[in-house]
Amino acid sequence: MSIRSLLLASAAFTTLSAGSALAAEISKQDVIAAQKAWGEGIVAIASTHKSGGDFKARATEHINTLYAYGKTDVMFKPTLAAKDQFRENFDEALSYFIGTEGTEDGGFAIKGWTNVRWENNGIFTDAKSAMAMGNYYFTGPDGKETKVEYTFGYVKDAEGKLKINLHHSSLPYSPS
Repeated sequence: MSIRSLLLASAAFTTLSAGSALAAEISKQDVIAAQKAWGEGIVAIASTHKSGGDFKARATEHINTLYAYGKTDVMFKPTLAAKDQFRENFDEALSYFIGTEGTEDGGFAIKGWTNVRWENNGIFTDAKSAMAMGNYYFTGPDGKETKVEYTFGYVKDAEGKLKINLHHSSLPYSPS
């Protein structure tokens, strides 16, 4: 076999391997791993803020690693947002996570969270996307948990990694 033939065969195998990785169905375990990474990221932002580190850089990494901004549209409706309910771009998401003076954003991710625990009501997956809904619980510095309802949607990026394209969360309904 010639070197040219070997190179062509290698390129074909690489293309098939990459294509099959992207076509592989998203598993529930993939979603659970993405949830774990998201929770650990929130805790890392809070910890970095508490220690006086560069929490903006940590929050930027969190968003760039886990959200699909710049790759596809992202629908983000954070829990503690009323005036600017929807965060359609990176800057708006960053403001929500670390706060921006003169806005309603107090910095959700810098509130001192020490843990995020997930309880999924359901996870649905296919080859191109996944959805999960349930409750997640944020442990504050005082050890108390705050229950939040969530729906997250995921898509695969070019490398086959899950990225959030839908994030909706809210505090549970409390009848007056």
